[in-house]
Amino acid sequence: MCGIAGIVHPDVAEPVAEQALLRMARAIAHRGPDGFGLLLDAGAGLVSSRLAIFDVARGWQPLEASPGGDVLVYNGEVYNHPELRSDLVAKGEPFATTCDTEVVLRLLERDGVSSLDRLNGQFAFAWWQPQRRRLTLVRDRFGVRPLYHALLEDGSLVFGSEAKAIFASGAVVAEPDLAGIDEAFTLWGARAPRTVFLGVRQVPPGGLVVWERGRIVEERAWWAPAYDPGGAPADDLEALLRDSVRLRLRADVPVGTYLSGGLDSSLVTALAQQETDHELRTFSIAFADPRYDERAHQEAVASAIGTRHHVVDASIADIARAFPEVVRHAETPLVRTAPVPLYLLAREVRAQGITVVATGEGADELFWGYELFKEVVLRELHVSDPQRAEELLEQLYSYLGPRAARRGPAWRRFLLETGAEDAELGSHLTRVEATATVKAFFRPEVAAETRAQEPLDRLRGELPSAFLRWSPLERAAWLELRTLLEPYLLSAQGDRVAMAHGVEGRFPFLDHRVFAHSVQLPPARKLDGMREKVALRDVAARVLPPAIAERGKQPYRAPEIAPFFAPDAPGWVEDVLSSSALAETGLWDETRVAGLVRRCRAGRASGMRESMALVGILSTQLWHRELVGRGVDHYPRETREPRVRIDRRVETPTEEVVA
Repeated sequence: MCGIAGIVHPDVAEPVAEQALLRMARAIAHRGPDGFGLLLDAGAGLVSSRLAIFDVARGWQPLEASPGGDVLVYNGEVYNHPELRSDLVAKGEPFATTCDTEVVLRLLERDGVSSLDRLNGQFAFAWWQPQRRRLTLVRDRFGVRPLYHALLEDGSLVFGSEAKAIFASGAVVAEPDLAGIDEAFTLWGARAPRTVFLGVRQVPPGGLVVWERGRIVEERAWWAPAYDPGGAPADDLEALLRDSVRLRLRADVPVGTYLSGGLDSSLVTALAQQETDHELRTFSIAFADPRYDERAHQEAVASAIGTRHHVVDASIADIARAFPEVVRHAETPLVRTAPVPLYLLAREVRAQGITVVATGEGADELFWGYELFKEVVLRELHVSDPQRAEELLEQLYSYLGPRAARRGPAWRRFLLETGAEDAELGSHLTRVEATATVKAFFRPEVAAETRAQEPLDRLRGELPSAFLRWSPLERAAWLELRTLLEPYLLSAQGDRVAMAHGVEGRFPFLDHRVFAHSVQLPPARKLDGMREKVALRDVAARVLPPAIAERGKQPYRAPEIAPFFAPDAPGWVEDVLSSSALAETGLWDETRVAGLVRRCRAGRASGMRESMALVGILSTQLWHRELVGRGVDHYPRETREPRVRIDRRVETPTEEVVA
């Protein structure tokens, strides 16, 4: 794992300042705390900060294919790299390392981007071809690893694993993009290529961007999720999951797992325990509030499987203290506090000497585990049998609180009728409407501007051509991949909070082979009535105790209002909600915000909508304070000596590698 960044100019005579590269390296040093390297080329410069996982001694970047030749800076892992290397060696390719970076570079040299289909992993990389003055940016299928870029007026391109690397270059100043912010408050995150920053774009999941001599000459998908099954699955799901877990245990450093106590992480952990030759260490979050706490389930699973288990208690004070840092790392407004305990968990994982963890993300999207999928079923049933649909509705969202607080006629209408007439986005309109409460606090002029760029219209315009031929549940699954998994779960709640501490998350369910298998399964093997993830439960029944294999889903949540209004709440809360701070940001109606704050202080704001509104406002205020408008002086330069320094700017190019 690494952080990568760089600058390329159309004109070979325009130098890239080494100081700019050192600032960029420092801005993403948390992603690669083991050291960094840099390349200085004619009109180009690349940097890489490294979290050493494969070939710890020799796998430094930037990596040259040959002196003066192509260069790769690469973030992530390709888990099948030993098999790919063996194939390349048989074809006569030489190798100087055993790291996956060199495998990817050799494949690109031989076969170009057509070789991407052979990669099983999570990655984002920049491939520099100096002879053609071409830079190719690539991101993995599901968007596990981030990659941002900005095209400047003179045709130069600046890129980085995080947006702050781009701002550290001094070429781009962070400014809000209201359309991106509106998407974050509609779908929980801005969808690539859009971001919340003006002029900064993301490479989409499964996408590539090609820059050549000052222009973006190609921007397309190299992979996209499709729900055209084309026959029954060829592989056994248990064997496939075992192989996916086995591949994701590959590393030259210890690998642990996150253990929430639910089905998905428990299954990953059980398979990892059976596949590893070492003591497996597991990590989980616990809360004092029983509405969020799953400690008993976590400890039961750890005991049954036989792991060395660690629990991190996340108090409301911890959440409030860490929230500003989480927003700075996430680089986006948030609507939930859920990323914060995961940030605290990653910090403890790193302190325990573990830098790689396998987790259960992706299972709910692939095997229809969320209540959202059951909503789709019940809306269809409601047309023919409304009484039965309302009876079954009682089984949904049992974790939200006492029955009297959530089971009125308005609640039933909201879940059963919202989106019922919308064949395209109907599955997700309940989430959209609930989240949109945040936007009710916009200033009138901000609300008017965002309404002119409706994010749902953009989403409708980007639906696959076959979308309406898919079943309602398949449509919901595609939307969940594209609107929640990558923009939020793998980003703010995934990569950003783990890599803030130099911890790499790995996701066995997001092996593209597992995805293909899930698509080919009959619908009832994913959701059978109200029983979700049927095929996974069958696998779990063979490796886990029955109580764990059949446990119902309890979505991961964290306290959202209490942390910020407790007696010992940190001073920053008062500061960012002050009239002067709200006026400086320029987004919020101060009178409406003041009313929400009064309700929160009095303990009267406890519903999901008001919770999301508060978190959205607080996080936006912090995001603006921490990132927007910051000059280059805000970004110090890297002061460590580079482990690799390649200088091609002089007549006799030099390369230094520090042992």
